[in-house]
Amino acid sequence: MTSKFTYQCSDCGKLIPAGEIVYLCPDCSAKQSPDQPPLGVLKVIYDYRTLSELSFRELEENNFLHLLPVNDRKSFPNLRVGQTPLYKINSINGQSNDFELYLKDDSQNPSFSFKDRASAVVSAFAKENGIDTIVAASTGNAGSSLAGMCAAQGQKAVIFVPSTAPKAKLTQIMMYGATLVPVAGNYDKAFDLSIEATKRFGWYNRNTAFNPFTIEGKKTVSFELYSQLKEQIPDYVFVPVGDGVIISGVYKGFEDLLELGIIEKMPIIIAVQAARSSNLVDNIGKEEFVSTPSNTIADSISVDIPRNFHMAAGYITKYHGQTITVSDDDILTASSILAKNTGIFTEPAAAAAFAGFLDYKNRYLIPKASTNVVLLTGSGLKDLNAVQSLFEIPLPVSPDMHSVEQFLNGKI
Repeated sequence: MTSKFTYQCSDCGKLIPAGEIVYLCPDCSAKQSPDQPPLGVLKVIYDYRTLSELSFRELEENNFLHLLPVNDRKSFPNLRVGQTPLYKINSINGQSNDFELYLKDDSQNPSFSFKDRASAVVSAFAKENGIDTIVAASTGNAGSSLAGMCAAQGQKAVIFVPSTAPKAKLTQIMMYGATLVPVAGNYDKAFDLSIEATKRFGWYNRNTAFNPFTIEGKKTVSFELYSQLKEQIPDYVFVPVGDGVIISGVYKGFEDLLELGIIEKMPIIIAVQAARSSNLVDNIGKEEFVSTPSNTIADSISVDIPRNFHMAAGYITKYHGQTITVSDDDILTASSILAKNTGIFTEPAAAAAFAGFLDYKNRYLIPKASTNVVLLTGSGLKDLNAVQSLFEIPLPVSPDMHSVEQFLNGKI
């Protein structure tokens, strides 16, 4: 096993040496209460003092391997993961922005979602350590991502999903050749079953907020943003939030740069949740976690018990992050505005981040000349049913020009 890092419990702070595969802090996870977010999620810590001698450019030239739990770039799938486009948007609905707005389009990853960043790191670690089978629970994106990475690596993938997951995502999983296990229950039930299967069959588990390397994969977006913005940090980053792993990854990436002395402050990171699945932001600062059933169109961030609640809430509190919730109607409207203004079609979970940006812009004054980034985490092709209410596909016209002219009258 690699030993260039150490695990640290995000709850008790205990350091755990790298060696055997570890998922959660054994002390804190043993105190777990039913219907509460898991305790003992681990953070990966590197030798920042030694690495601080390297410049950002030197770290980047080495593909940030110094800051990843993988030793050889050849261990990664032979697919382009990350290095996704950062688009500058100058206006929305014909109104020019008096601030800088960038869209980070992670739908351009191989399986069309942000989750490839985590799956690639988990798959690479598994390859370096002779692990053949990887299991995950997913509402669709993480599962199709892991299935794709495993297909590229010649590894086996077993994916537990709620039976209600969008058909497009289930199709992806099956096409990649993974073993699909539909569960008659929600994501939390699928998650728990995947953990049981991990123990029963000895598989390697990729689950977010269970496998600490998922956060390490997701943090690479922060390195890319710093590079793409010409070694400057953004002022605001809008992040869609479900379990709290993506936002923890964003924080962790910038925190690594802080630890290395490369940057001097943390961006203001804004956690955006669907109002009908806001169990993470609603419980920050409360003495007792109370979950309400989730029922949002944004299935990828629909979570009753956020698995990475404690770490995400800790990051938001420590670095003075902000939170915002958006309705399903806001999400659908944002998806339409985004597609019609930029040519980027995102799934509802990704559109939630843009809805959060629009709401924030309307409610607060975004400083002029500030740099704002919205993370777009998945393709709209992942869930076509979600946006069907926005339009009606027209009936066919007769194959003659007169019918075409009548059809187009008033439309163009």
